[in-house]
Parts: sequence; structure tokens; C-alpha cells
Amino acid sequence: MKNPFKKIIEKNPMLRFLSNKYILVLLLFIVWMLFLDNYSYLDHRILNIEIDELEDNKEYYQGEIERDQKSINQLKNGNQIEKYAREKYFMKKDSEDIYIIEFEDEKLEE
Repeated sequence: MKNPFKKIIEKNPMLRFLSNKYILVLLLFIVWMLFLDNYSYLDHRILNIEIDELEDNKEYYQGEIERDQKSINQLKNGNQIEKYAREKYFMKKDSEDIYIIEFEDEKLEE
């Protein structure tokens, strides 16, 4: 008595190709490496996305550091410190009056 699967395999050439034990092992290996392994392709994709996000964050923070360094260098000048204190913290000299002008558009944005 012949194996029923053998008849089906003989009729279809693609199944004959896939029934080869080396091809089956190769397919299992590929599936294992792509989906099941600890270092699978899917895990690498997720890690690469995280790396890209971290590199973008790094660039942003390096730009912020450069901007802050410029501000620090400007504030080393005594006149700049006074200007910054007047603009940011509304400080004044004793003989001065300060008038703060706010526009309605600015209030809506805050």
C-alpha cells in the first residue's frame, strides 16, 4: 500500500520541492531567525526605531545645550545681566518706573 501523501506529492511539483528535507530545514531556520529568536528581525526593527528616536532626542538636546551656552556667554557681560534681569524678572532701579504692556493677543496664546 502506497502512502496517500506520496501520490499528492508526485502530482504537484511544488510540493515535491518543499518535501525535500534540506528545504524544510532551511525554511524552519528562516522562520526561526525572523520571528522566534531573541535576535529576530522584528526585534531589530523595534530597536532600530528606538535608536532613531534617541538620536533625534540627542540632536534636540545638543541644540538646546548650544543655545544655553550662547546665553551663558552673553550673561558674562554685566550689561547683559542687567538687561536680562529687567526683561525677564521686571527688576528696576530705585529711580525708575516700569510699565508692562500686554496685548490681548498675547493673553489668548498663553
